[in-house]
Amino acid sequence: MPRFLRPRRKAMPCALALMLAAAPLSAQPQISPFAQTVAIAAAKDDALSAFYAKRNYQPIWTAADSAERRAILLGALSRAADHGLPVQRYDARALSEALRAARTEGDRARIEVRMTRALLDYAHDLHSGVLEPKKIDSTIVRTLPRLEDAQVLTVAEAGDLAGFLGSLAPTAPAYAQLIKAKIGIERQIARGGWGAELTSRPKPGSSGDAVVALRDRLVAMGYLSLSASRDYDAEIQRAVQRFQLAHGLNADGIVDESTLTELNVPPEQRLKSVLVALERERWMNIERGRRHIWVNQTDFTARIIDDGKETFVTRAVIGKNVPDQRTPEFSDEMEYMVVNPSWSVPRSITTKEYLPLLKKNPNAAGHLKIVDSRGRVVDRGSINFGKYTAANFPFAMRQPPSDGNALGLVKFMFPNQWNIYLHDTPSKSLFQREVRAFSHGCVRLGDPFDFAYALLGAQSDDPVGLFQGVLKSGREQAIKLEQHVPVHLVYFTAFPGPKGEMNYRRDIYGRDAAIYQALIAAGVAPGGQQG
Repeated sequence: MPRFLRPRRKAMPCALALMLAAAPLSAQPQISPFAQTVAIAAAKDDALSAFYAKRNYQPIWTAADSAERRAILLGALSRAADHGLPVQRYDARALSEALRAARTEGDRARIEVRMTRALLDYAHDLHSGVLEPKKIDSTIVRTLPRLEDAQVLTVAEAGDLAGFLGSLAPTAPAYAQLIKAKIGIERQIARGGWGAELTSRPKPGSSGDAVVALRDRLVAMGYLSLSASRDYDAEIQRAVQRFQLAHGLNADGIVDESTLTELNVPPEQRLKSVLVALERERWMNIERGRRHIWVNQTDFTARIIDDGKETFVTRAVIGKNVPDQRTPEFSDEMEYMVVNPSWSVPRSITTKEYLPLLKKNPNAAGHLKIVDSRGRVVDRGSINFGKYTAANFPFAMRQPPSDGNALGLVKFMFPNQWNIYLHDTPSKSLFQREVRAFSHGCVRLGDPFDFAYALLGAQSDDPVGLFQGVLKSGREQAIKLEQHVPVHLVYFTAFPGPKGEMNYRRDIYGRDAAIYQALIAAGVAPGGQQG
């Protein structure tokens, strides 16, 4: 079993199953062949064994009066491919065929247990995901919203099974929109995709075959209505702009190298992004908060969402694509902001980046103070930096509040084990880049003051005055949020926009590629061929 699969239930045969397996049938006249086979088949799973023992090994799927319940389950399983799930794990077609082919009570009993196992696997996969994210990438830290087996089995036995199965998928609107996109891309692939790759970059105002090729691809992708024009006119330029906006590019309507690269991404690759996004949505099948902060790392943005609607957005810079500096994925709660913050340099940066400089020149990085274990400033001239290594360097480094502070003039805190937070920065030029992965892991905000005003607006009639009053004092000071705000640091390369239009972004850290391979290994079929 691949190591990245969600752990399955522990195998531990119950005493009854062992007894039935060992004792001759003649000694057990009170146990029917069906019950005996169910007990043995269910013994591999604690939850199933306890469930059927409680029922005295009576069926819930294969009895004569179970046709409706059986049809509800098989109907749900038959649509598993729509969700991008591993169909073979709970193959409705195979179960139906096995039911039709059953001839003995033993056959029927084994199918009975198979169907219950299929229900449990399907319920867990659809509700909280097929994979265990942290086993794929240690920087994806999600507490999955797991269902209890007993809860699922209780509903299967006596509850509203149809309603329960219909409630398992994530309720976030994005999930349904991703399913719609998946089905649409699969149909496009079946029709031959988006046509031949583009080999040149026509310019606005030009005419000819290159424009026709661009036009036809934009039509196939849904960014342009049917047209017979051979001219790169205003209509085609607007279509290129729509494409660029949907792919996080500079929306000038000109096919530059980045735009050409994204135009030539085949639908099969976009389908991979959608399949991974569906799995990521299942990992986040949680209450996200009526007001929450949504930082999509691939989109390089931070947004405030109120009652499902975006009320604020700003550009963001995330961690560099190097092993120790990639921004992790996790959810937490923002508790306060610090105005005029000092910067306590992380030890990894102190020892890896600054100590080598200090060995060459004790006055290097003069904007930083050297402090001892008690936080007292130490005179650089009294330190022989050359005698220290990264392992035994006894000092820390700190930058006092200032306009040039690495954290800017405000940081937004949701205390966590990685010491990740959102903050201002003096390096404003980086926000003009398309790909904004430059930090040591924290998230820098393009409009931190406006972000602060939006947050404080929930607790103050004058959020600007409140913030500016603290800022102008020049002193480091915290402003508590009266109501903590959930923060979700996520990584979606495929996601719907406000009007349902699909957006795609680059897999900057390679996480989606790893997740996709894990999904394939778990049994999710590529290219829309889901059984």
